[in-house]
Amino acid sequence: MNSLITKYNIPGPRYTSYPTVPFWDADTFTKEKWIQTFKDSFIESNHLEGISLYIHLPFCESLCTFCACHKHITKRHEVEEEYLKTVLKEWNLYTNLVDEKPIIKELHLGGGTPTFFSKENLKSLIDGLLEKAVKHPESEFSFEGHPNNTTKEQLQTLYNVGFTRVSFGVQDYNEKVQQAIHRIQPFKAVKNVTNWAREIGYTSISHDLIFGLPFQTKEDVIYSINKTKELQPDRISFYSYAHVPWVKGVGQRGFDEKNLPKNDKKRELYEIGKKLFSELGYEEIGMDHFALKTDSLYKATVHKTLHRNFMGYTSNKTQLMIGLGMSAISDSWYGFAQNVKTVKEYENIVNSGVIPVFRGHILSEEDKIIRKHILNIMCNFYTSWDKQDTKIKNIEHHLLLLEDLKKDGLVIINKKSLSVPEKARPFVRNICMAFDKKLIKKNDDKKLFSMTI
Repeated sequence: MNSLITKYNIPGPRYTSYPTVPFWDADTFTKEKWIQTFKDSFIESNHLEGISLYIHLPFCESLCTFCACHKHITKRHEVEEEYLKTVLKEWNLYTNLVDEKPIIKELHLGGGTPTFFSKENLKSLIDGLLEKAVKHPESEFSFEGHPNNTTKEQLQTLYNVGFTRVSFGVQDYNEKVQQAIHRIQPFKAVKNVTNWAREIGYTSISHDLIFGLPFQTKEDVIYSINKTKELQPDRISFYSYAHVPWVKGVGQRGFDEKNLPKNDKKRELYEIGKKLFSELGYEEIGMDHFALKTDSLYKATVHKTLHRNFMGYTSNKTQLMIGLGMSAISDSWYGFAQNVKTVKEYENIVNSGVIPVFRGHILSEEDKIIRKHILNIMCNFYTSWDKQDTKIKNIEHHLLLLEDLKKDGLVIINKKSLSVPEKARPFVRNICMAFDKKLIKKNDDKKLFSMTI
């Protein structure tokens, strides 16, 4: 396994979309085309499955040096109200484009730090969104909470307006690692918010852990997982630290690269974690995720309804996802669109009555087919090209690119399908890359992605 890690540990996408953002076609994209795909998708999907909403709440009081999210660092909480007013104005710009109320199947508050916002402002945000919408009878509302500043009152307020899922960013419990990533967070804080959420009635509580952090050892991973065991979250995200300082600049240069565990050592951290999670009753879900059998993410895996988009893995699949807020990305299934990346520019554009999209991509028919295959591989570790709407041009070329992976026992290829054996799950990004025509055509040396393993 170690030799395979060395062989296949190359830069590659995480495939929350296809095409991936660096390969969006700016030349053919226009805001008008995006709006038309939004309208078309809304008509097709609103009554069938509802829509998803992602709200980007970018404010953080301090900078965590492991973070690759778009954020705005400030301790000035007076920025909350103006930002949320702008988000609701953006929502109105979308709802004014359609003739009926959106049916919200899934809503997620991400960041940044959503719990930077007061409980009163969080409630006003949700109330404002729902004024122009209807909740789906099987809706799932979730948010990301920072254990250090999430209050019991915030948890209760969000539960009262429909939230049943919450994820807490833990990362690692070792003090040296926490200092390196500027995320000082005692176990007691995590224990408090987890217990509060459970007492209030949240049905799915998730903890985010990261492997590959600076100074992190296998003893640290074992310690963090043993502490996690005490709280028994319903889900665990076990992410590989993505070191991309050329993208995120100074934030990820808060420690020396030599302090990062690499290659075999980094992969050992994952294998240790995976083994411990299995012993604790967690099932591996897709890539980087684990869940108890009682959780909806596991049930979605069993029923082959697991979905992946810019929010990561979800147990609900909707064709249309609208991203609101600074830097948020929307997905109409026929196109992608991203909002401008600074708070000031975002507020200025929305307040002028314009949807704040600055770039995107309209999918070709070929893009849609490849996207289906990559989604199948990322969610179900299987795909087939036996039907007309799944046939790929020059499939032989893509299969040829998989030849080494096949010889190494990392992919099983039949006449018109492929599957990924369990031992090969760490290499799923590499397998998807063989279908990624945009990536295959790339001919420059510019760094774009983190390492695959």
